[in-house]
Amino acid sequence: MDFLDSNLFQWVLLPLLIFTARIVDVSMQTVRIVFVSRGHRVLAPLIGFFEVMIWLAAIGQIMRNLDNVLCYVAYGGGFAAGTWIGMLLEEKLAIGTCLVRVITQRDATALIAALRAADYGVTHIPAEGMKGKVSIVYTVIRRNCLPDVVRIIEEFNPRAFYTIETVRSVREGVFPLQHPTELPLGSLRRLRKGK
Repeated sequence: MDFLDSNLFQWVLLPLLIFTARIVDVSMQTVRIVFVSRGHRVLAPLIGFFEVMIWLAAIGQIMRNLDNVLCYVAYGGGFAAGTWIGMLLEEKLAIGTCLVRVITQRDATALIAALRAADYGVTHIPAEGMKGKVSIVYTVIRRNCLPDVVRIIEEFNPRAFYTIETVRSVREGVFPLQHPTELPLGSLRRLRKGK
């Protein structure tokens, strides 16, 4: 009997291969979508090419084995697992830039000093809130620096109100020269004020 026609292949290995292929292609899809939203014009299509090739291989096996219910379960399970893994990958890669906005009723001098001491660019705007005067502190940072900035904010005020937004592109700015978790991606240029 040919190995590809064996019960072991049809009911164990084939569903496992389909499951694995879906994990890989859906994870790639998640990362590709992030690259598209960040404007990476070379990486996004390249990932898309390999993503669709893997998908075609998986769906081809499903179409050849329509009577194998385990292939359907593997396909759906791989999609779900790939979505989860893709989200983890996107979080770990921390690609791109984000805007952190802090609104505080406290004097923001210490927060501003701490952010600037860590070499983050800061914009401070006095404003009027619902309960009186507030300070709005903005900083645009690389996403991989977010845990450091959040730590500084929470040291300033553990109950601080802050928001984090994705920024599509940045021109000019003040960013730390190095960060311990920085990835060596060409799209993440080190910018300094005035350059």
